[in-house]
Amino acid sequence: MAVYTDVGDEELAAFLATYDLGQLLSCKGIAEGVENTNYFLHTSAGSFILTLYEKRVNEADLPFFLGLMEHLSARGLTCPQPVRNRAGQALGRLAGRPAVIVTFLEGISVKRPSARHCRAVGAALAKLHLASADFPMERPNALSLAGWPPLFAAAEAQADRVAPGLAERTRRELAHLSEVWPATLPTGVIHADLFTDNVFFLGSELSGLIDFYFACTDAFAYDLAICLNAWCFEPDGAFNITKGQALMAGYEAVRRLSPPEVEALPTLCRGSALRFMLTRLVDWLNVPPGALVKPKDPLEFDRKLAFHRRVSRASEYGWGA
Repeated sequence: MAVYTDVGDEELAAFLATYDLGQLLSCKGIAEGVENTNYFLHTSAGSFILTLYEKRVNEADLPFFLGLMEHLSARGLTCPQPVRNRAGQALGRLAGRPAVIVTFLEGISVKRPSARHCRAVGAALAKLHLASADFPMERPNALSLAGWPPLFAAAEAQADRVAPGLAERTRRELAHLSEVWPATLPTGVIHADLFTDNVFFLGSELSGLIDFYFACTDAFAYDLAICLNAWCFEPDGAFNITKGQALMAGYEAVRRLSPPEVEALPTLCRGSALRFMLTRLVDWLNVPPGALVKPKDPLEFDRKLAFHRRVSRASEYGWGA
């Protein structure tokens, strides 16, 4: 989430006039994140989030994302719901961008998650995987194995300016993963970006999941690997095996991993760390002028990759403990 596109008062008023949301009371840009333009809307009908989709989001994918949120909500998962205008449409256009208004979820994201938070996230992730089983749409993961070389090509020439040796480390990692990446794991709809800022808690209870704009069809265990990277490392870069154990225990309390999924976890963790290093690297090198956003550090995931290269078994992440 960020603000890349400014919206004029008259444009916003005309857009909101097509909805039954009452009087606009306030509109404030949200600076966190790096993907889309987001505003917090407060109207006489309640609180909402207005999102304008920027360059990385393919407009043709938006029906998938919006339909998935409605589908998951109907099956008991708490996530934002698209608000439809008077014509019954969830998707509109504002300031030259595709735009949508979604409901606002109560809760806060945790900066320093505990093992209890990790267990709750693991259970929620498994529930998402099961709830999406009958979702009728598919979307290939453009940021999986085939998508990583083009990302690297866009940043390769400047990679060593970010960190010495980064380009060569990345070349070796791409070559390794292209040889060992698993192709036959259980697959379905995954969130693909369930970081701490995309999960809300009220007290110690998980209150909702947000930001489904990377959701896609891919291996369930890859989604779990993303969460291990996002939730189980400490600020000093150390992997917290207690949090890893809690995350996987929460997941397996809802959906058991198959033996091939368990065996593939070290490779999937390496791949997911490389994916976020590459997208962060591209963003780091290409911040739009005037954007109210601070790019995230790609070297965080370069360091995580160094840890994963030393891992050979899922038990080293806490599985089966």
